Amino acid sequence: MKILHVVTSLRSGGVEKLLVDILPRFRSKGLDVELLVFDGIPTPFRTRLEASDVPIHDFGVGGSVYSPRRLFQLASFMRNYDIVHTHNTAPQLFAAIASLWTSRPRLITTEHNTNNRRRHTWYVPFDRFMYSRYERIICAGAMVEQNLRAFIGGSHPGITTIYNGIDIDQFTSAEPSPLLEQLAPGSRKIVMVAGFRKAKDQPTLIRALQHLPDHFHLFLVGDGSLREGCRQLVSSILEGPGPDRVHFLGIRMDIPQLLQAADYVCLSSYFEGLPLSALEGMAVGRPFLGSNVDGLRELVSNVGVLFPCGDHQALAREILALEASPARYAQVARACATRATHYSLTQMVDAYAALYS
Repeated sequence: MKILHVVTSLRSGGVEKLLVDILPRFRSKGLDVELLVFDGIPTPFRTRLEASDVPIHDFGVGGSVYSPRRLFQLASFMRNYDIVHTHNTAPQLFAAIASLWTSRPRLITTEHNTNNRRRHTWYVPFDRFMYSRYERIICAGAMVEQNLRAFIGGSHPGITTIYNGIDIDQFTSAEPSPLLEQLAPGSRKIVMVAGFRKAKDQPTLIRALQHLPDHFHLFLVGDGSLREGCRQLVSSILEGPGPDRVHFLGIRMDIPQLLQAADYVCLSSYFEGLPLSALEGMAVGRPFLGSNVDGLRELVSNVGVLFPCGDHQALAREILALEASPARYAQVARACATRATHYSLTQMVDAYAALYS
């Protein structure tokens, strides 16, 4: 049985990190798994995956992932596999269309988010057609499944939930990175790991620094099209030593070590599925603060701290309340670490493998 996973690229992001984690494990279980990326740009994630001997194919570097050419290229690839498992919108849509004349592979997709912009535009009929072509739709969390069923507006017998998971030991055993202390000696360190996209809302964390003492520093890990806009926001709203309190670390491969050096881990997204970055932040035993939205609410309720989406003042108040109570800080940190242990990468891989078989 040959299985092909398809994704737009191996740039930074939760979906890409997930594939880097699970594909080698599939192969170690004896599954014949390969990866196809629309944009073959070299990235740290690709380098790591290549080192694990997972076969990687691509359609060259650059160009629009929505080019009609990609549709015909993908259709040609699909004929060589028994199962095609897609991620991201372009592969999801093009595989669905190609299935109209390419009958061999069985189609599976993973829905990673509780919401997206497409569900509120003229694109809705195309989305519903797309999902109808998949034999199985894997949802990354319970709220992802609930919202998808409501959106489709009818029954789909192939929808199921397989929770995202992480390698817990990789995070609990990591040594703290010295980088954060080198950049901001003696500071209280807030870390957010996410691509610079509108859905992630880094500006809320930046604005929260206005309401925190100067010894609080923010470390933003990731890259994306809105990174420069966030830099400009820092310069415009944080005066004096303020800009020096926000550190843009770019794409990093030492996430466990960076998180171990944090005092707080945050994610201020407008929407999520079951975010790996939240699980990873909780696993290191630090208080995790997330916006009160679907996906994060499911993961963080009753253990971490939820704040109203986009409310930077409320976020700052929550951090100051934890600072004022060492006992509560420790209790929240322990609860977050315990919650993370419920989301095992091994269990996730086993569930995927069972679905394939």
